[in-house]
Amino acid sequence: MTQPQRHILVVVNAHRGDNADAAQRVFQALQSAGAHPVVTAEDRGDLTGIDLSGVATLGTDVAVDDIELAIVLGGDGTILRAAELVRDGTAPVLGVNMGHVGFLAEIERDDMDDAVRRVIARDYVVEERMALSVRIKDATNTVIYETWALNEATVEKASRERMLEVVMEIDGRPLSSFGCDGVVVSTPTGSTAYNFSGGGPVVWPTVEAITVVPLSAHALFARPLVVSPEAAVAIEVLERNNGLGVLWCDGRRSHDLPPGARVVVRRSADPVRLARLHPAAFTDRLVRKFQLPVTGWRGPVGPVEAEAP
Repeated sequence: MTQPQRHILVVVNAHRGDNADAAQRVFQALQSAGAHPVVTAEDRGDLTGIDLSGVATLGTDVAVDDIELAIVLGGDGTILRAAELVRDGTAPVLGVNMGHVGFLAEIERDDMDDAVRRVIARDYVVEERMALSVRIKDATNTVIYETWALNEATVEKASRERMLEVVMEIDGRPLSSFGCDGVVVSTPTGSTAYNFSGGGPVVWPTVEAITVVPLSAHALFARPLVVSPEAAVAIEVLERNNGLGVLWCDGRRSHDLPPGARVVVRRSADPVRLARLHPAAFTDRLVRKFQLPVTGWRGPVGPVEAEAP
């Protein structure tokens, strides 16, 4: 019986360092194992000077539904792009960190060859991360734009010289109105991104919650909030705004917000799938990525579970 072809999408930040050479190694390893590497048309145009014979093009040669897994060579921005590319399929995303912090990446550059071997052996687990569903309604309550986000949806002012005046709502009830630079609505995955920069809490990926963080708000009560993952968060751009606002999702997709616009953010029914090779503790990831000082830590005596409170 003929075995089905295995199509592995390779997403590359080709504008960074020697990523093109790394992509060539991945293509060759996949082909040697009988798998079929796939790239986007954009990456094909950017990957100059390497051999792309036998490498298919996503959407032209191979449909997203036929992608088994996406290997990402880059930082978190490239991983977010890959998640967008496979959003309409079921393929998990495996990040190889070629950038700096790389919170979403599973492994570092030095382990790339072993990662490809494990992909071929299907030696990985798939972790589902909560995503956000985002809608914009105009002043007549008509939906004018729909999208999604893995990290965050951000309502921001469109002009540097003007504040954005908003009123915030949780589960159909108004909470507070204020002038601000914006409001970040984040998933636990995005808690170490824009949410973190805005003073929001770091949320462990195993905790299901939505965080809401006002940015530079002119208000007495404008603290970061942590709400239920089933909550509906709405941010209304008040009619009296002289300038426009703008919605950004994951820093990749944007849409203008006219006065009177209403942005509704809630949990998406479709999570994002990340391929994991190592069951590492999130605490260790935080310490490693932020280079946190832990000198002097004594640690528990015996198993953590047995330690008395």
